[in-house]
Formats: sequence, C-alpha cells, structure tokens
Amino acid sequence: MTSQEADQQGPIVLILGAPGAGKGTQAKNISKALSIPAISTGAIFRQNMADGTELGNRAKAYMDAGEFVPDAVTNPMVKARLEAPDAQNGFLLDGYPRTIDQAYYLRDALAETGRDFDLVLEVSVDFDEVVERLLKRAEVEGRSDDTEPVIRHRLEVYHEQTEPMVTYYADQDKLVQIDGLGTVDEVWDRIYKVLDEHNLLPQN
Repeated sequence: MTSQEADQQGPIVLILGAPGAGKGTQAKNISKALSIPAISTGAIFRQNMADGTELGNRAKAYMDAGEFVPDAVTNPMVKARLEAPDAQNGFLLDGYPRTIDQAYYLRDALAETGRDFDLVLEVSVDFDEVVERLLKRAEVEGRSDDTEPVIRHRLEVYHEQTEPMVTYYADQDKLVQIDGLGTVDEVWDRIYKVLDEHNLLPQN
C-alpha cells in the first residue's frame, strides 16, 4: 500500500494495555483526536447479541456458561465490524487481538483490503500499581469479587497472552510503549506526542 493510499484510508491504530491501565479512557481520546471510531470487542459482542446475529447468539451461549468465546466466533465478528462503512477511513482497535493467533488472523483480514496498522500503542504500567488501582475501584464500585489474587491472576494471564504479541508488533517497528503512570492528562500528553511524531493527526 502506498503512503498516498494510507492517507486516503485514514489511520489504523491498535491500543494494548493490561486491565486497569486506563486504556479505555485513552482510546476515547485517540478516537476524538484522529476522528476515527474506537472499536472494542466488548461493544462488538453487545451489538451482535442485541441484533440477534448468529455469531452473537453463539457468543452469548459461551458467555452465559461462563466460558471464553472462541476465536471461531470472535474473529468473524471483528472482521465484519472492520468492514462497516464507518471503519473504512481508519479506526482504533481496543481489546483485540488478545493472542498471537488473533494477531495473525487480523493481519490477514486487513491485508485482504490492502490495509495494516500504522501504529500499535502499549500502555505499560507497573503491576503493583495496577493492583492497587483496581482494588480501590472495586471498593468504590462494590465489586467484592475483585480481590487481589483474582486481579493478579488476570494480570498474569494478560501478560502471558500479550507478551508474544508485543514482540510480534515490535519486530515490525510498529510498537510504541507509553508510560501509563500519572494522571489521565499526563498519559494523554505522551500519547498525543507519539501520534504527532507518526504524522497521524489530522492536518489543518
């Protein structure tokens, strides 16, 4: 794909980050700054289930049983969402891919339309800091099941699944790690600087 074609299609960005890293908040900021939709797997699942699609019904069956929704269901839902009209001029992907297998699937799906990621951001945080942050949030929101062992397990699973993906995108020189410690505004300033350095911000 030529740089001119990339400009016409708009930026394609992936944001990675452990639970509690503040990724969702920054995804909204990026979406607004780049004028592209922020697409999360959670929203895709909810929309498909609300619409009663075949994939949505299959996903609901797994989720109701407390099971992980397999790639055979997740991947086609994501692919269909990325083919929607509002995603043709760029998008921000949040929460997918979660594994290296999903990363390979996504690479091939984007390649079919001559597209690829312009930038992969990883909001990196100290796990002890995240545990403290999530415990405070659990207390405020009354999430009694969010105990320290549960939170640490989720972080370990994230690390195990995501580490190969981080290496994969780093090897393509697409990955930029963002320090996720500090206020929301401080983290956003770091992200904005990276977006500017990669010439992804709309030109006035």
